[in-house]
Amino acid sequence: MTSAFAPGLASRQKLTALLAGLMAVAPLSIDLYLPGLDHMAAEFDASAEAAQATVAIYLAGLAFGQFAYGPASDRLGRRPVLILGLAVYTAASLACALAPAIGVMIGARFAQALGGCACMVIIRAVIRDCFDHQEAARFFSLLALVAGAAPVLGPLFGGFLVAASGWRIVFFLLSAFGAGLALAVFLMLPETRSEATRSRARSENPFKAYAALLKIPGFRSYLVATGMNLAAMFAYIAASSPVLSGLFALTPIEFGFAFAANAAGLVAGSQINRILLKHRRADWLLKKMGLAGAVLAGVLCMASLFGAHALWVVLACFFATTTLVGMIQGNVTAGALSVDPERAGSASALLGGASFFCGTAAAFASGALFDNTARPALLVMTACLAISAGAVFLLKNNRPGVV
Repeated sequence: MTSAFAPGLASRQKLTALLAGLMAVAPLSIDLYLPGLDHMAAEFDASAEAAQATVAIYLAGLAFGQFAYGPASDRLGRRPVLILGLAVYTAASLACALAPAIGVMIGARFAQALGGCACMVIIRAVIRDCFDHQEAARFFSLLALVAGAAPVLGPLFGGFLVAASGWRIVFFLLSAFGAGLALAVFLMLPETRSEATRSRARSENPFKAYAALLKIPGFRSYLVATGMNLAAMFAYIAASSPVLSGLFALTPIEFGFAFAANAAGLVAGSQINRILLKHRRADWLLKKMGLAGAVLAGVLCMASLFGAHALWVVLACFFATTTLVGMIQGNVTAGALSVDPERAGSASALLGGASFFCGTAAAFASGALFDNTARPALLVMTACLAISAGAVFLLKNNRPGVV
């Protein structure tokens, strides 16, 4: 353990439940209301593009907001910064529910993301505060269950809500969810930040903390591996609809099953990793998975050249990619946060921001290069996995003790 908070069995179970709830904030804020986009556009007399902008602006807020919360949580503590973020999220969700026009809705969604992204940053920092590198990797893999389930269950549950009560009910519920989480954090979560972290944060400004982290070769390798690993999944998500629904003409139900299967692959990969961590060190596993990533990159490249016209080949490539992402992500995240534990909040912010920017770039490339085949998506995923594998390979020289 790396902080004064050493959870026993009961406390660990409560911590797991609380962090799972916090982990669900971002995906639920996107997936729950997707079935109501058309209804919202119709009510506001807005275009489909304007309705889609409420999704894009949320992702932008998630990317930018993390850079502020990380250093703030190192300096001021995890609890107060998290409660502040949840308060902003709760108020902004209520503003979304009451929005009178699409412009107000877009602004409220950005504020909602700025509040909600505190959960993403501080979850990672709290886990690093409470657990060592090995146990943190297992904990991140456990929480991946939430990340994998939300894209499947969110739109389903959201569809029932929209059908029963309209799209605004989703944001009323998200506001209540945020308020409930804030209360749970206040009552259940002790301050996990160490005194050493507080002293370090108060002696340097955020830019100095970021610069210090980026000067560490091992952290840079973890950062690239994390960002490009998730970018492969973003490229798949961006390509899934035009490729599967457009090119291969899957029905909405068939597309739903395909998307659910790939989400199941993400969950399965993370849980396989959690089991393997009982027997092997996280960095040892990461090295082997890096090799697997290099091999998969080669397979994807060959598939793009010779098999992009076959549905089963494309589906197999998508499933293999999401599964490998699930296996790798917990280990690279825990590794990055272990490089400099006294700057865990700042490191978490860099990881989150880099992941979103890499993912956005991969998704944009996948869409911009689309040529009515699956080839561009497979090639973008190939590049992402190859770069991630290269960064993992560099870790054995940049991080002492990696074997």
